Amino acid sequence: MNRESGIVAFSGHRSYDDSGGDALREAIASLYAAGAREFRVGMAEGFDLAAALVVLELRNRQPDIRLVAYIPYPNFRARLSKECHTLYDTILEQADQVHYIAQEYRHGIYYERNKALVDGADLVVAWWNGSRSGTGQTVRYARKQHIATRNLFESQQLELLL
Repeated sequence: MNRESGIVAFSGHRSYDDSGGDALREAIASLYAAGAREFRVGMAEGFDLAAALVVLELRNRQPDIRLVAYIPYPNFRARLSKECHTLYDTILEQADQVHYIAQEYRHGIYYERNKALVDGADLVVAWWNGSRSGTGQTVRYARKQHIATRNLFESQQLELLL
């Protein structure tokens, strides 16, 4: 990964329960060591917000890291559980850049957000359990674009899908 332009995008399930927290922290630290400086998150509940928190923790020690939020539309926060609102707000306040895909919800907006998140990235780090989902769709899109993917979900069977 180029030290000047390493871009990593995150995509994962809303049901993420931090069971992969150590793997996520190790992945982000090693990606930084390999030259990644821009980390993109879709700001969804679960894996996205967890990844953003880890990036912000590392940025406290490595100020050259950039956290970029890709948000479907300005009122997206209202779709999150109330328990996530404070976390979402904290991350959003600390993001270096925010991209809104549209001004309001419309059919297909999450797919558009995921494409924008991936376009131009060097790597997609996923927490994907193999299901047909937005995360699966994002991983498939990245592969079609010849963007490397790394799945942190622990499953021997998923290696067959990759």
